[in-house]
Amino acid sequence: MDYIILDIEFNGRKFASEHPMEVIEIGAVRLDASLQYKDEFSSLIKPIYFSTLNSFIKKKTGIPQEDIDVADRFPKVIAAFRAWLDLSTDGVLLLTWGGEDMKRIIQDVRMHKIDDAYWMQATYFDLLKGLLRARGLSNDVSVEGAMALLELEPSGSAHRALDDAKMTAEIFRALFTDLDFERAQHYKDTFSNARERKTVKVAIKAMTSQKIVPTWELVEEHYFPDKTVLADPRKLAELQAYFAAQTGAK
Repeated sequence: MDYIILDIEFNGRKFASEHPMEVIEIGAVRLDASLQYKDEFSSLIKPIYFSTLNSFIKKKTGIPQEDIDVADRFPKVIAAFRAWLDLSTDGVLLLTWGGEDMKRIIQDVRMHKIDDAYWMQATYFDLLKGLLRARGLSNDVSVEGAMALLELEPSGSAHRALDDAKMTAEIFRALFTDLDFERAQHYKDTFSNARERKTVKVAIKAMTSQKIVPTWELVEEHYFPDKTVLADPRKLAELQAYFAAQTGAK
């Protein structure tokens, strides 16, 4: 089996826009079972929406606008990336820094009406969580922060997909013996966001401190006054399950 260290960059969007952010760069490094470098993949992508990069993204990534202007669209790039992944005949384990990369790829796959089966079935390991567990940390750290923590020498440009993938590969090598690969996972759709889950957690804590037995009905009534927030039954079920997990409710 090969290890594929994956990183993406995505564009910004106008505040409160109905249009999604899109992947604008994919970078990946392939390591063999002995953690030796084999090859790499890198491609820019011209998005459908906000193809003119805003100043923040241009400054953060250093991607030239003229390179985005001549880049291929997502369907062509993701097909090329899939073909590159398939060169690993004994299978792959994808490694990402956090869960955002898989989410963004699957979002764009669906937006372009491409079959998402491969990506939903792909096994990936969140190396950020692996680092936090291995070092007993509670706060997220960036790739650059992890390099410093592990006393590794950074190289390339931060926030360029291939360079970040290369640095993440160095972190992976350094942590390899401390990682619990039983925690590898498949992407799971989520319908609530971090702020909504935090609201549930805050509600439980507030009620408990007031010696009120937390119930979902109280959370919904007092902490989600805008009923449209919970209009999606999938989100409602997800937050109810989160509430139950936090309180031990049956």
